[in-house]
Amino acid sequence: MKLHTNKVGAMSLESESLELHKKLRGKISIAARAKIKNTKDLSLLYTPGVAEPSRIIAKNRDAAYDLTNKWNNVAIVTDGTRVLGLGDIGPEAALPVMEGKALIMKEFANIDAFPLCLKTKDTDAIVETVKNIEPVFGAINLEDIETPKVFDIEERLTEELNIPVFHDDQHGTAMVVLAGLINALKITGKKKDGVKIAVNGAGSAGHAIAKLLSAYGIKDITVFDRQGAIYSNRPNLESHKAKIADITNREKYSGTIAEFKNADVIISATAPGALPHETIKNMHQPRIVFALANPISEISLEEAKKRGIAVFGTGRSDYPNQLNNSVVFPGFLRALLDLRVRKITEKMKIAASEGIAKLVSNAELKKGKIIPDAFDKRVVKSIVNEVKKSLN
Repeated sequence: MKLHTNKVGAMSLESESLELHKKLRGKISIAARAKIKNTKDLSLLYTPGVAEPSRIIAKNRDAAYDLTNKWNNVAIVTDGTRVLGLGDIGPEAALPVMEGKALIMKEFANIDAFPLCLKTKDTDAIVETVKNIEPVFGAINLEDIETPKVFDIEERLTEELNIPVFHDDQHGTAMVVLAGLINALKITGKKKDGVKIAVNGAGSAGHAIAKLLSAYGIKDITVFDRQGAIYSNRPNLESHKAKIADITNREKYSGTIAEFKNADVIISATAPGALPHETIKNMHQPRIVFALANPISEISLEEAKKRGIAVFGTGRSDYPNQLNNSVVFPGFLRALLDLRVRKITEKMKIAASEGIAKLVSNAELKKGKIIPDAFDKRVVKSIVNEVKKSLN
């Protein structure tokens, strides 16, 4: 679909999207894998024939993976409290976004995903609801739930469910950032064990990015929130920030992001204008900056060029090097389903990131490209293969 600009006589992207949604009245539907053409079909696919697979599953619940669609089902669970840049807009308003996620999973990885937009903001209620629907699904995708509540939900469900719990705002963002960073380091000649990184923002994305980069072997990471650097023993630290303090900021820096000097890489997951010019000015050359706020990034492509940023990535589709979760989550969820993963590990995430990064050729790296396109048909297969290897 061609994207139009906001010019007189032309339909804006927002208006065109609204018209399309009115026309479609939903972006997903249930499709049958079998046809009921006659009485025998009805007997085989429903009663009385269906009783036999039910008996087998009753004796061995894992047989549901072989005899039903459980093997390919993903629940996209949200309470609508942190949807895109719109904030707490409620479960009904979150539904178009969750349908979009489901559509991407189907189109890119042939996953049957279904939106579950819950009419509750209560942590216990969300956890109990997801536990009660576990029999139908092969994986859970938590989506657009406010922090820090989502950390508790993810932790509890991971502990209590027998299927994997994936939080795209955390895991997906961190994996695409690591994939982009692997290639950005290649382009600039920097090494992971000597690079100095500032992570601006300590929400779901910043929290997960810091954890994954640390697991990857990067030792010099400092994470910032609105109060400044996060460090051990900083007063009134929330529990998830205290955990980040334990694995980052080895120099115990306590200043602000604006005062931070000599970074090799800045990864910002905050808001437009939240990345100070002083921080960029005080970076080591060549500079790597990922400005992930969406739909408007912290700084524009034009600003990045003016400020001498060597490798610039954003979440925007109209800029080069789009670090978008859609590169990750279809393939990673495909891997979780196909490999019947019980619990997601940092090792799996790193493997997925490396599987994405290696798809960018040397010729593309020379031109500054750090991430494959979401439409690259190799991505899903590469992620699945690399995650599979990580399990051995």
